[in-house]
Amino acid sequence: QVQLVESGGGLVQPGGPRRLSCAASGRIFRINGMGWYRQAPGKQRELVATIPSGGSTNDADSVKGRFTISRANAKNTVYLQMNSLKPADTAVYYCNTDALPLPSLRLTNYWGQGTQVTVSS
Repeated sequence: QVQLVESGGGLVQPGGPRRLSCAASGRIFRINGMGWYRQAPGKQRELVATIPSGGSTNDADSVKGRFTISRANAKNTVYLQMNSLKPADTAVYYCNTDALPLPSLRLTNYWGQGTQVTVSS
């Protein structure tokens, strides 16, 4: 099994920065793509940003120029640096990954438990 644990959520003032982290653990053969999604109250979960094991990132239009996704492959960790935060960014942020767990080596999609980010003065 693979577990994803997010951290870094909390209360942030408008215009401020926040950095989220998500570490994958367990019996892992390989982590492929990693990403962040968010869900605001009363809304559907939406993509924020994704990063493949190699290649270009993909960012939602609403966060382009403000959020940056990155990863540390040696640590099986993905980050989301959020700058110039707005109240509209308030949501539960979820980490997601496609991974090959041991011993099955079956490509499986995993979700973290989510971390709340609230942007408010």
